[in-house]
Amino acid sequence: MSAAAASAYGEYGYLGIPDPECAPFMDAMLSAPPGPTDLESRRKQFEGMISVAKKNYGVGLPQESEYTIKDRQIDVAGPPAGKIHVHTLVPASFEGKAYPLYVWFHGGGWTMGSIDMDDYQLRKLCVELQISIINVEYRLAPEHPTPIPQDDCYTGIKWAVENQVLLSADVRKGLLIGGLSSGGHIAAALAHRARDDPWFEGRRITGQIMQIPGLCHPEAVPEEFKGSLFSFRQNGFDPGLPAADVHWFYEQLGGSPTSPEVSPLLYPVHAGLPPAVLHICGLDPLRDEGLLYGKILKREGVKTRVHTYPGVSHAFNYLLPHIAAAKRWERDYREGLRWILDGAPHARIKSKY
Repeated sequence: MSAAAASAYGEYGYLGIPDPECAPFMDAMLSAPPGPTDLESRRKQFEGMISVAKKNYGVGLPQESEYTIKDRQIDVAGPPAGKIHVHTLVPASFEGKAYPLYVWFHGGGWTMGSIDMDDYQLRKLCVELQISIINVEYRLAPEHPTPIPQDDCYTGIKWAVENQVLLSADVRKGLLIGGLSSGGHIAAALAHRARDDPWFEGRRITGQIMQIPGLCHPEAVPEEFKGSLFSFRQNGFDPGLPAADVHWFYEQLGGSPTSPEVSPLLYPVHAGLPPAVLHICGLDPLRDEGLLYGKILKREGVKTRVHTYPGVSHAFNYLLPHIAAAKRWERDYREGLRWILDGAPHARIKSKY
């Protein structure tokens, strides 16, 4: 897309001009045969992509002596009641040391994915930033529609807080939540839920990381914003997340499009939320709602950082970790976490990564 063509798509249309390092990948994806349409085949294809991504992220892993990882199951009340799977990561430490706590929710359109997706990335973060991490495997839609994925993740946050000693954590040093894509959506929704929950009094969430999140059901965009959200049209054929797939994923999630837990953009009040960091991809159909959300958070007094990656697809960093944009993503991610852990000062801090 030329600069002239991009200008037809509003203030942020220029972000949809393909990155030269990403363009060959996009061309190859767009020329490939259509992908599967049934759920099980989609899940198998997604797992294949994740296996490639894990190989990419397996480079430079910390030594196993530098952290401990444990596989756990925790009870969820439901309905329906059940158990969910979590990984806990704790830095190797001297006895008695306690760390900030970070609760992570994976992506996959609420219908796919697992805690294996981000396992290697989280091991690196655990050691580099010296933080305890819980990686939550919530139950998937459509078998478990909304609000079950959100409820499972909420249970994961509360379990982590209640078991902070077990995790060598101290939430007074930081209690962060985060996720990518549908996981970022869940983080946005649960930041609001926890803000209004007396259970968190004295142990408030101190930061939220939202990477390429879905924030508003396509059928629930308020009239006042329709004239400024162009990325669904401009980036409708993004191979990382075609616009048609966004509709399909929301159909599987279920619920009312106008429910704030389905469309977090629609919460009537965002003031009082913890500091936020957003990562937005230029070729993503979700781009403009993410940028709008960042503006709204800032307007309502929430300390907010927004990182944009021009010309790259939704979740590009999983398959293209070697390109410059992906390396900047990793630096921004770590800098954003440190910014929150430092109390979200207004002054920009230098990345140590």
